[in-house]
Amino acid sequence: MKLYNYITIMALSSILIFNACDEYEEAPIERFTIDYVFSKTDSLGDKAQKYLNTIYYAMDNGHNRVGNDYLDAASDDAVSSSLSETSVYRLSTGQYTSSNLVGGEMEWGKYYTAIRQANTFILYIDDVPLMAKFINANNDTLPMTSVWKAEARFLRAYFYFELLKRYGGIPIVRDVPYEVKDDMEIPRNSFKDCVQYIMDELDLAVDSLRTAPLEDPGGTGHVVTQGAARALQCRLLLYAASPLFNERPIENNNPLIGYLSYDPERWKTAADSARSFMNTWKGIYTLGRQFNGTFLNDYSNNYKEVIFFRQGSRSQSIEKINGPLGFSGTNQSTGQTSPTQNLVDAFPMLDGKAISDPTSKYNYSSSSQSMYDNRDPRLNYTVLHNGSSWLNKTLETYAGGAHNPTSATQTTKTSYYMRKFMGSFEKVDNYADELHVWILFRYAEILLNFAEAQNEYAGASSEVYQAVIDLRKRAGIEAGNDNLYGLKAGMTKDEMREIIRNERRIEMAFEEQRYWDIRRWRTAEEIFKQPLYGLSIANSSGLLTFSRTPVASISFDPKRYLYPIPYAEVIKNRNMVQNPE
Repeated sequence: MKLYNYITIMALSSILIFNACDEYEEAPIERFTIDYVFSKTDSLGDKAQKYLNTIYYAMDNGHNRVGNDYLDAASDDAVSSSLSETSVYRLSTGQYTSSNLVGGEMEWGKYYTAIRQANTFILYIDDVPLMAKFINANNDTLPMTSVWKAEARFLRAYFYFELLKRYGGIPIVRDVPYEVKDDMEIPRNSFKDCVQYIMDELDLAVDSLRTAPLEDPGGTGHVVTQGAARALQCRLLLYAASPLFNERPIENNNPLIGYLSYDPERWKTAADSARSFMNTWKGIYTLGRQFNGTFLNDYSNNYKEVIFFRQGSRSQSIEKINGPLGFSGTNQSTGQTSPTQNLVDAFPMLDGKAISDPTSKYNYSSSSQSMYDNRDPRLNYTVLHNGSSWLNKTLETYAGGAHNPTSATQTTKTSYYMRKFMGSFEKVDNYADELHVWILFRYAEILLNFAEAQNEYAGASSEVYQAVIDLRKRAGIEAGNDNLYGLKAGMTKDEMREIIRNERRIEMAFEEQRYWDIRRWRTAEEIFKQPLYGLSIANSSGLLTFSRTPVASISFDPKRYLYPIPYAEVIKNRNMVQNPE
């Protein structure tokens, strides 16, 4: 029987199709039939591949994605420089309800739209007579349709995970692309069932996915690989083992928002997953030679630290939005992101000791900027501060300075600017186009995932030490006489936990890890009991004085560990249960 179902590619307006060659193509508004997109005569699969690329395009690109801010500006790592009430401010202060959601972040409908597209693709792609073949890791020859179907299965699992970490258990619609006439009053699945479903889906996909290094990285560098599927499993299992879902859910005996009882074996499962990744792809994925190089290389050339990324383009957009003020012409920026003193203080000294360690060489003085001397090199790769070099200038971020002008309507609120993700513009006069992709998974996270899970399960073993040491060594921390890179010998589980959490904070700053980490750890309510600080720098006849000053005070209500399910979803579905409080 001929099918007359219709699908809409993205929306009823002009859309962008995400092509593998990093070009965007405007699609016509008209609706296409299933038979047209998944044509039984299209041996090249051009239309089907474009449809698959629209699903890729639904993945989050974290660069200034939440109302023009980074998501981590809603954590304790930064604040928005904007003078208006921003989306990240609403997120951090809880100024939202189930009927007044924060756009750009609370995207229930966006993820379910992408899931429906993936279901449609999985259901119909076998109708396309692709000539192309693929030889998998087991040396099996598969039709390319199997590879594309596995990619769609991964993407669907990814979107379910994005929902899970925001809402807890959500409705699993499985392989059915529902139509308007269908009964959509589907109840939420338990948190436990959602975790298992995502794990199973990734297991089903993995053998049909491509492996790194890819034969044509210039054309397919962004596609899902086996490594990406296993990396998503590592992250999923780490979240599932974490206190918010495993040990201290915000409501007891509620299977929708976490497990019903604590099980330490979940930490072991997470650690084993990360260990397996490290062993399976040893030499294929590894830490890059330089921390900053991870974000500045051409990913189409298979940079080994990057496991999976959301494709971008060559531009100056990150620099123009986040770079320091005080430059003219094509170098003008808006300084959108203001890192906090809290984040700056988290970076240890060059010898690996915390600045709070009385034996460290940290030297804070109200009359000098010696606080930046002999620090972890990642600090200068993450944050620009007074005295930093940028565009062949020495930054003046003191009040009224060239790069913090009092006449500006928007400038840094903390005397800091974000440095991460931007090109190497310290010693050049002008910005130039850089490749800005969004890294979803990189090898450093695998090491951090392993260290955290293994420490929680078995304590600070030599394996845990080594994972942290590898990160610190790559960062440029000094080895010390004991070759522990600033780590204290014989740490307890609690001591190592604090080290790992801090290491994760500084290594992954602005990568949408901190915002979720302080939620899954259930530490946000304690963290926000203290103000967020900036640095006030005054200039009196050339003499600078420095003082920490509060820039935000935030009260965190535990109900905000999970987002509210949109009110529209609750009222149209009698089986939809809202999150606690």
